[in-house]
Amino acid sequence: MNDTITEQSIQRQLAGLSALREAIAQVIVGQRDVVEQLLIGLLAGGHCLLEGVPGLGKTLLVRSLGSALALDFRRIQFTPDLMPSDIVGTEILEEDHGTGKRYFKFQQGPVFTNLLLADELNRTPPKTQSALLEAMQERTISYAGTTHALPKPFFVLATQNPLEQAGTYPLPEAQLDRFLLHIRVDYPDEAEERAILAQTTGGAAADLTAVMGGEEVIALQKLTREVHIGDDVLTWITRLVRASRPQASAVQAVRDWVRWGAGPRAGQSLVLAAKARALIHGRLAATREDVAALAAPVLRHRLLLSFAAEAEQRSSDDVVAALLKSVPFAA
Repeated sequence: MNDTITEQSIQRQLAGLSALREAIAQVIVGQRDVVEQLLIGLLAGGHCLLEGVPGLGKTLLVRSLGSALALDFRRIQFTPDLMPSDIVGTEILEEDHGTGKRYFKFQQGPVFTNLLLADELNRTPPKTQSALLEAMQERTISYAGTTHALPKPFFVLATQNPLEQAGTYPLPEAQLDRFLLHIRVDYPDEAEERAILAQTTGGAAADLTAVMGGEEVIALQKLTREVHIGDDVLTWITRLVRASRPQASAVQAVRDWVRWGAGPRAGQSLVLAAKARALIHGRLAATREDVAALAAPVLRHRLLLSFAAEAEQRSSDDVVAALLKSVPFAA
C-alpha cells in the first residue's frame, strides 16, 4: 500500500469516515457523542470501555460498528466461570494420519480477531481479565513458549454494568489505564426514545453493509498520528495531567477529592484522542476544543477519588471540570 499522503487521499479517507458514521446511524438512534468517541478510539488505535445500565444498546452499537467495517468481529460474554484459555486459546492433541505421530497444536481463541466485544468484563475474575488486558497491551499472545501476533487492526470494546456490583470483579486502576477512553452511555431523550420504539418494533430491520475495510482503518490510524498539534496545546495537556496529581496540584478540587492522579499514559491518550477528533471533524490540526471535549473520557477512569469525594457525592467528571476551569491555557 502506498503510504504517500496527498490531499486527494486525505479527502477520500475523510469521506470514508462520513460514510461510516452514516452507516451506524441507520441502526443507532441518537448517541452521537458515544459513536464519535468509539470512532476516536478506533482511529487513535486504543481500546474503549463503555459503561451504562442494561438496555441502552451498547452491544448493538458495537455490532453495528463491526457490520459497517469489513473486519472480523467476535463477542465474548464474560462470566464468573470463564477461564483465560477460553479467551486466548489452548493446545489440542492431534494425530498425523500419515505417520501416526501425535503432536500439540495451538487452537486460537476468540481474541484472534480485529474487533472484539468484551461484554460485561467486570463479571469475570481478575485472572481472566488479565489475560485479555495483556493481549490489549502487547497485541500478542504467548503460549507454551511461542508468541502469536494478533491481527491488525485489533480493537477491543469492553462493556461493564454499573449496577449489581455484588458478585462482580471491578477492574483495578492499573488495568483501567489500558483503556484509551471510558465512555458513559446515558439514557436517550424523549424524541430519541420514541424513535427507538418505532424503529425496533416494526417488521423491517436496517441492513448494514460494510463501508470500510482493514487497510482503510490502518491508513486512517497512520493519518491520525500525522495530525498537527501545537506546542501550546501540548503544554496545556501536560499541565492538565500534572495538575490531576494531588501531591503537587494547585487545584483545590484535586487536593480535596483525589487520592491518586493520572500518569503519563493519560497525556499520550489525550494527545491521540484530540488528533482523532480533529480528523473526524475534517481538520488536520488538533485544537483546545478537541482536548476539552475528550478530557473526561480520557481521565475519568484514571483518577482514584478520596473518601471525601464519595462523602460529598463527587465524581471524576467533577474533578475534570475543575481542572479545565482552573488550569490556564498556554498562550
